[in-house]
Amino acid sequence: DVQLQAFGGGLVQAGGFLRLSCAASGFTSDVYTIGWFRQAPGKEREGVSCISSVDGSTYYADSVKGRFTTSIDNAKNTVYLQMNSLKPEDTAIYYCALEQYLCSGGGDYWGQGTQVTVSS
Repeated sequence: DVQLQAFGGGLVQAGGFLRLSCAASGFTSDVYTIGWFRQAPGKEREGVSCISSVDGSTYYADSVKGRFTTSIDNAKNTVYLQMNSLKPEDTAIYYCALEQYLCSGGGDYWGQGTQVTVSS
């Protein structure tokens, strides 16, 4: 079975930083993407970032560009989301999701979510 474990969330002051991790297991292909998504109370889920296992190419939402960086450790099947200069509007539950070719948010494999709270 494919499993994703997301962790690293917490409470941080505005301007601070956190690093989220998403450890994947059970996926038999070396070709995959892992996206980070977030959902704040009363808001729709938002795509935050995406990274490809093939070439490490990345995508970021405009709201996080220049502040968040995603990276991949293929040996550990782990994707990281380094979040710097955090803002209160970054407060949300963050989920990682694994798909084969795109970070569409429509795949079957999701981590359990980790809460990020940024205080002002």
